[in-house]
Amino acid sequence: METDGRKSQQSSTDAEDGSSQASDSGLVPQEADGSVSNGGDSEAPKEYVEFKVIWNKNKYDVKLPLDTTGASLKQKIHSLTGLPPAMQKVMFKGLLPEDKTLREIKVTNGAKVMVVGSTINDVLAVTTPKETIQQEVKEEENKKEPLCRQKQHRKVLDKGKPDDVMQSLKGVQERLPTTPISGMYNKSGGKVRLTFKLEQDQLWIGTKERTEKIPMASIKNVVSEPIEEHDDYHMMAFQLGPTEASYYWVYWVPSQYVDAIKDTVLGKWQYF
Repeated sequence: METDGRKSQQSSTDAEDGSSQASDSGLVPQEADGSVSNGGDSEAPKEYVEFKVIWNKNKYDVKLPLDTTGASLKQKIHSLTGLPPAMQKVMFKGLLPEDKTLREIKVTNGAKVMVVGSTINDVLAVTTPKETIQQEVKEEENKKEPLCRQKQHRKVLDKGKPDDVMQSLKGVQERLPTTPISGMYNKSGGKVRLTFKLEQDQLWIGTKERTEKIPMASIKNVVSEPIEEHDDYHMMAFQLGPTEASYYWVYWVPSQYVDAIKDTVLGKWQYF
């Protein structure tokens, strides 16, 4: 009888333990439910894009959220290159707008973003001599008769305005177009076009026979003068060597692009 009593007591204890374990195990799914619920309140993960930034023949791998703006990208470029944002010209399918996001301008994985610009030290080392040369040339020009009256230029100008010359906008200053500036004459009276390859820091001078690819840093100076009786067009020269004999002359340049051409070639566009 005593043995039976002990078995009964043991069974009662086992039942209580089982009930307790069942009760405890019932807490687990409740905690799991709570965990799932809390996870739904977290922020959605950001979308990133990986691309290359190319500056001064150097390539940088960059990974940024797609919602990064052009202005923020310039800050990132500054941290990579040391090039201040104000001195950067960033290009992706044209000039990069600072207020647009990488998503809006459709930057995709593997894309290449080009950067043109010089550091403060580079600007001081390069532009100061050019400015000195430009001033000396200007002073020399003031001693001469207007360029467009000189015999060497009259033989081209007397041909008249080319039929396919680009339209001019007098009194207006515009940025360089993304397409070549065409419909002009060179010193021999042949047709010439100017293409500014900013991502390569080159000026391409194209004729029917060939295209010369000239590093902008090698151009010593740019001079121009309005054409008499057609002052909405200019004659312009690029100094490719140390003397006036190295000037490459171009006639009938639309006046709205004159300042942009000078600033781009002489390295002053960084300050826009």
